[in-house]
Amino acid sequence: MTTLIVEIRHKFAEEQFEFSKHAVDQSIVRQIRVQEIREAIASGQVIENYPEDKYGPSCLICGFTQAQRPIHIQCSYPSRSRIKIITVYEPDPQRWNNNFTQRKFSENDN
Repeated sequence: MTTLIVEIRHKFAEEQFEFSKHAVDQSIVRQIRVQEIREAIASGQVIENYPEDKYGPSCLICGFTQAQRPIHIQCSYPSRSRIKIITVYEPDPQRWNNNFTQRKFSENDN
């Protein structure tokens, strides 16, 4: 997975990315700026992989902004000509561990 984040960072640095309509809407509603997404990608790591996603292979990245705001970004694999940002959100501490890299399990998950 290390290579994956390196390739994604490279595409971002080369401005080879785009936002889905859903990601644009969510970034507005959640007040997440493009610069914060860039910072989170630069510091982030791939925490989940979705190779069989119905819209094409994608992954979930967890990163932090310079202000230490945690951000999750789901994006396509870098095999596309442009990385597609599928969604972006600030992870809920009730659902994620302290560094927001692993989901917590509730009693309903049995």
